[in-house]
Amino acid sequence: MTNDLFVTNERTTVRVIDRAVRSLSLGMVALLGVGTLTATAAPPAPPPSVATGNNWSIEPVAGGYRLTLHLDTPAPMRASLPLLAADGVPLGVAKQSPDRRTLTLTSTNRAVLTARDVRLIWSGDLGKDAGRNRGQATGPTDADWLAARRGQVLPSDPGALGKYKVETSEYNLGDEAVYLPGLGQRSELRGKVYTPKGAIGRRPLVIFLHGRHEFCYGQDPGEVDKPWPCPQGMKPVPSFRGYDDPATALASNGYQVVSISANAVNAYDGGVYDSGAQARAELILDHLALWKRWSTIGGGPFGRAFVGKIDLRNIGLMGHSRGGEGVARAAVLNADRGGQYGIRAVLPLAPTDFARATVPGVAMSVLLPYCDGDVSDLQGQKFYDDTRYSVTGDAAPRSTITVLGTNHNFFNTEWTPGQSEAPSNDDWFGDEKESPCGAKYAGRLTAKEQQAVGTAYIAAFFRLQLGHETKFLPLLDGSDSRAASAGRAVVRVVSQAPVRSRRDVNHLDQPLPAGSVTGKVTAGVCAGVSQPSGRAAVVQTCMTSDDWANAPHWGTAWYAAKTPTTAVTKLTWSGTNGVVRVNVPARQRDVRRFAALSFRAAPDPVGSPKTDLSVRVVDGHGRAAVVPVSAVSDALVRMPGNSESGLPKNLLRTVRIPLTSLKGVDLRDVRAVELRTDKVARGSAYVSDLAFSSPGLGFSAPAALLPKLSASNVTVREGDSGTRSMDFWVTMSRPSIRPVSVYVESNGELGESVGEVARKLVFKPGQVRQKVSVPVTGNTRDSYDLPFNLVLSAPREGLLDASFGHGLVVDDDPAPTLTVGNLKTVEKAGLVNIPVTLSAPSDKYVTFSGVLKDGTAVIRKDYTGPDDDGSGPVDRAVNGFVEPGKTSGELTVKILDDKVKEPAETFSAVIQAVDGAEVKLPVTATVTITAND
Repeated sequence: MTNDLFVTNERTTVRVIDRAVRSLSLGMVALLGVGTLTATAAPPAPPPSVATGNNWSIEPVAGGYRLTLHLDTPAPMRASLPLLAADGVPLGVAKQSPDRRTLTLTSTNRAVLTARDVRLIWSGDLGKDAGRNRGQATGPTDADWLAARRGQVLPSDPGALGKYKVETSEYNLGDEAVYLPGLGQRSELRGKVYTPKGAIGRRPLVIFLHGRHEFCYGQDPGEVDKPWPCPQGMKPVPSFRGYDDPATALASNGYQVVSISANAVNAYDGGVYDSGAQARAELILDHLALWKRWSTIGGGPFGRAFVGKIDLRNIGLMGHSRGGEGVARAAVLNADRGGQYGIRAVLPLAPTDFARATVPGVAMSVLLPYCDGDVSDLQGQKFYDDTRYSVTGDAAPRSTITVLGTNHNFFNTEWTPGQSEAPSNDDWFGDEKESPCGAKYAGRLTAKEQQAVGTAYIAAFFRLQLGHETKFLPLLDGSDSRAASAGRAVVRVVSQAPVRSRRDVNHLDQPLPAGSVTGKVTAGVCAGVSQPSGRAAVVQTCMTSDDWANAPHWGTAWYAAKTPTTAVTKLTWSGTNGVVRVNVPARQRDVRRFAALSFRAAPDPVGSPKTDLSVRVVDGHGRAAVVPVSAVSDALVRMPGNSESGLPKNLLRTVRIPLTSLKGVDLRDVRAVELRTDKVARGSAYVSDLAFSSPGLGFSAPAALLPKLSASNVTVREGDSGTRSMDFWVTMSRPSIRPVSVYVESNGELGESVGEVARKLVFKPGQVRQKVSVPVTGNTRDSYDLPFNLVLSAPREGLLDASFGHGLVVDDDPAPTLTVGNLKTVEKAGLVNIPVTLSAPSDKYVTFSGVLKDGTAVIRKDYTGPDDDGSGPVDRAVNGFVEPGKTSGELTVKILDDKVKEPAETFSAVIQAVDGAEVKLPVTATVTITAND
């Protein structure tokens, strides 16, 4: 998908804009999302802009500056969030008009006053130069990854077809068949059905949900107010038909699969508070309600064909792109509603995660394509990170699957050139032979190879979790096995075993006890990454980078930007005698029932691209076994790429040491695990999640018994003075015997009247509600109503229910009264201002327009409009304004000197329209010109 297009704009000659530009010393260049931008006629009485060009404007408004960007063609459909940035500083998430041709944002950042450019950028691309000049040089470990270790091939291939023939059918209940509250619009109910022919009994059900992509194709209708259903001359993009391979692989092995369409959500989610996650979840549950009816009493398009054939207690969800966030939200929403459907397994594929949700209780595997050119920061990694320890005793397994050489789009054939019905493209672009993601680079998979990998892992995950086909467990437990149909793909799996088959030694997210570290090594906890300029830095960051996309664990979420990211331990050493010792508690020293010792690790990006550590396991007799990390894992080899375009990714990967390799150690009495720096004299690395474990299925089910956390909606009047509290209530559905925590923060276009709030709430046992007060500062100026959100994120021991509380500050001040006075002037005055005043200052731009009428003075002989150069038809239009916070404004005309001695002459400006002030129209101002010849 196209990321950015550089367009330079010519300076407008409109006098109002020219004066505003001079007064604020602001010149700008727009970098826009798509298409070529052309100048358009300004609407009547426009507010003066502090920017150049007619395709965009920046105007002061209540509490900040409103940026409006007009595109000649719709912005591209991407999973990432559209952001507006000034001089590379992201100002926030832009709201999109229904036709995606207009983007708006209000910011309090005064950097816009001195900016030299404005860009439409994408949240997944932060810091990576938005796709231009992608790296041309080879990374220091690229050759290593071309020859990367590949594990043993499983005897059974999950990508292979099974014994059942597959029947396909479709249903379509209409383009506006159901209302989605989370979208505020009606959506289609349409799906493609894959049925194992002749299968006996109730079959597990798997729902596929595509992501954010173009929803209609054909003849461009131009600007439209209602993008869905498709306008005349356009057809729906059949994204839901793009997963035939994994659907067929599952159905041929006895699973019922339904792939559903979400074009309406894609059409409208650009203006939705959570970018559509709730709406996608609602859509999934609406389809499940259909299948509940069709599989119990029948009806609809299938009659009784599916009665008794669907097991609604055994459901899996796969979601691609924003659909990945949708299926994660659907699993939680289902639990919030009492677990009405047996959703037991969730696979987010190249997903977004804009608000840091957790998905406890259900098995989860997150598939991350290394060459994702859309969700380039691989933010879906946080689903795994945030859920790992979010609920005590969570019995479900979870994993991440990172696949090198794969992009965002090609898992869906309807998003793949040469396979799709509608136009499509490679989301990763640049030189075709560029390492490591160019289309013809040796390590990049072809579209069909990528689809084969996707099929293998999607099918394996659901057959394992829904069908308990344990023969596929080695593919997902981090032991490095692979599927034959995955071919030459390099895949790295990180797995958290179920709690019943795992013993956590140390999460390594807290400081180690005194005496744990000896020799020339330091061990400190870090979280986060240095932010691109303009975003708040996190204390004790793990890495410093201007390239946001290379830190999947540590990039902040746009709707939960203050929520801390994954904490890990960072080791830094300058000698070979460093030892970090983690003692095993007395009652946990017998580890015979486990298969392996494991942890996650990655090299520090500022150090050597290859480093190493030794792992030393010590028993109660002082006997020890030593295993170099490099002997069992490539986790301490930097991933491919050359520090450009979001590469290389700094991803924690699995170090897995089979306990059978710990020769001579008494596994009944393991006293300590040591990380030693004896392999490399100087280096730095991250480590996390030290545990003993065995592969296992665990137990997965909706987490319906957890307390549900919700934020209230609040509306207040602004008031005339002082600061008042806008009190939100964060509530739990029931008391808990354990402390429950959640992060909360204000989010949105807060302006100057709404204060920022960011804190961690901890509910003590028995406590069910807490107040969160957001400060609101009142004034007597007329202003706009100000909506914003209070966002809940990253809960512990609870589930998110209504995770977005909606706040509205209602302006309660009257509009000021506008007065226009008469003016006396002389012939040589040139540009003059007709007196314009307000009865009180306003936070709005007050604009007005009208016409110039001759009296004894004649236009173009004695006077003219401020921008009339005498060519073309006579323009009698006149416009004026009063800036926010001021009581006097400008209504400008130009007085001409005709060099003739004559009596005083008059003309008038008749104001016919006013915005932002009260006045009885029309209003006439008389200008008297005295000759000075």
